[in-house]
Amino acid sequence: MIYWKKTPPGKGGEIQLTDALKVLAKNEPVWAYNFEGLRYDVGDKLGFLKATVEFALRREDLGADFKAYLNEILK
Repeated sequence: MIYWKKTPPGKGGEIQLTDALKVLAKNEPVWAYNFEGLRYDVGDKLGFLKATVEFALRREDLGADFKAYLNEILK
């Protein structure tokens, strides 16, 4: 069964994951994981930018160059 087809659009006309999970949970088990750590809200413009910058800085192949670039534009 395709549960997203039974989930009405929520905020902003989008199908919300939490609403789809509620529909799914009515028909079969839903498992959760208690996550500990940093979470990024990439559905938010600022959250997306924060995640992009932080992950770029962690990359071995471009982190140093990207950090130098950021330092340059922040001068």
